[in-house]
Amino acid sequence: MSSTINRRNWIKSSAFMAGGLAFFSGTIGKLAAMPARVFKPLSRALTDEEAVTNAGFELKARLLANENPFGPSPAAKKAIQDAIDKSYQYPFMTQGTLYNKIAQYEGINYNNILMESGSSPLLLAAAIHYSKGGKSIITGDPSYDDLPSHAQQLEGKWIKVPLTVDYKLDLDAMEAKVDDNTGLVYICNPNNPTATILDTAKLKAFCERVSKKTTVFVDEAYIDYLPDPQASTMISTVKTGNNVIVARTFSKLYGFAGLRCGYVIAQPDTIKTLSMYTTGFSLAATTIAGAIAAYREEDFLKDALQKTNASKEYLYSVLKKEGYEYIPSSANFVMFPLKMDGKKFVNEMMKRGVGVRNWQFNSKEWCRVSIGRMDEMEAFADAFKQLS
Repeated sequence: MSSTINRRNWIKSSAFMAGGLAFFSGTIGKLAAMPARVFKPLSRALTDEEAVTNAGFELKARLLANENPFGPSPAAKKAIQDAIDKSYQYPFMTQGTLYNKIAQYEGINYNNILMESGSSPLLLAAAIHYSKGGKSIITGDPSYDDLPSHAQQLEGKWIKVPLTVDYKLDLDAMEAKVDDNTGLVYICNPNNPTATILDTAKLKAFCERVSKKTTVFVDEAYIDYLPDPQASTMISTVKTGNNVIVARTFSKLYGFAGLRCGYVIAQPDTIKTLSMYTTGFSLAATTIAGAIAAYREEDFLKDALQKTNASKEYLYSVLKKEGYEYIPSSANFVMFPLKMDGKKFVNEMMKRGVGVRNWQFNSKEWCRVSIGRMDEMEAFADAFKQLS
């Protein structure tokens, strides 16, 4: 028997000592065993990352990436600072602590969780796996396109289903598109960019029914902005054994967009499958420490939500005063139809130091405004009144 132990195996054994956390086999070996997948160029809408990069740094109001300007919390900041002194060490034990904290709160096992540096690597892992062999990914249109756009780059098929008349995901129409070639159905709830929320009972029934035919991926990036996230989450469908993946992130209400921490909850076999496309150990020691301190820090989350809602109500009042309609929001952004070309509107707002996003759908030009601090919303109002 070999007396050597590689780093990946030591991570795994150390994690078990920290509370039974399972890590997965070496990335290099896994990638070597995988068939080559070639990404091809894809014509698509601007991403939030690209919008921020193009905007530069001279902004009075950065309202284009759905960030939380009120976080991270003081407790998270202190934990991050305290973790620096030992950041020369691999954070094997602390990552196990974070896994177990989430597992305990959700009433699941550690092997139902896979964590990465934000949810983006996990969306990519799903895109790679579930698009194999030209499989199709079914989504709403418009909806968050990170997963399906990557699947299409990998020669998967992207089936887009228009939203309902009230700008919600059309579950019935999406289910009707499921066939033998469907690799995955992607549900973003609340939806991005429309900020609409699905009826919980209807979505749960959809997940239980459709997951018998194909994998259902529910992206709950914005669920913490709901009054009662636990009442709306689809984690319950995972707990009852359904073929459902639920994605969560610290990037929104927790204020960790720049710290990068996200995870999925799914059946253990699904977690093992997705882990084949991830490192399983990409979080920094400082991020882990901050996430442990921040997770379910109810007073901070309540305060950040109240501030977000206050800014949102102010935005509603501005739009109403200027004669604009809007889609009622269940997240930290608001979408409304424009009365001018979307690109021109965004450029003119940018000239005034306000960054926002534009979309085209339903034969209309739309603007999506992320919710910021009140001073940022006032900067939006000043610029918007000059153009409206």
